[in-house]
Amino acid sequence: MPSATYIDPQGTSHTLEGDDGVSLMDLAVKNGVPGIVAECGGNMNCASCHVYIDDAWTGRVGSPSDDEVEMLEGAMADFLPNSRLSCQVPLSADLDGVLVTVAPEQF
Repeated sequence: MPSATYIDPQGTSHTLEGDDGVSLMDLAVKNGVPGIVAECGGNMNCASCHVYIDDAWTGRVGSPSDDEVEMLEGAMADFLPNSRLSCQVPLSADLDGVLVTVAPEQF
């Protein structure tokens, strides 16, 4: 079972295991990771699951779609080159051990 590590806005690390295909957002919400609000439930309508992918993982995670970029550009926290909506990143064996930092502000 692949794992993901989240660094929440307070700097606390949360390492979680999840099934292949579960989004990083769903895994975080299910396990109570602080800072992942997920207001729209993963429908890419709110940017309240904004995370920063660790630089070592950005190539494997891939780039956001144009629609995702548009949503991230309106997010409260800075839109950086490694920004992603965690609802759009499915966990997989290729991402086992992925490290993400939860954006400091979601609204």
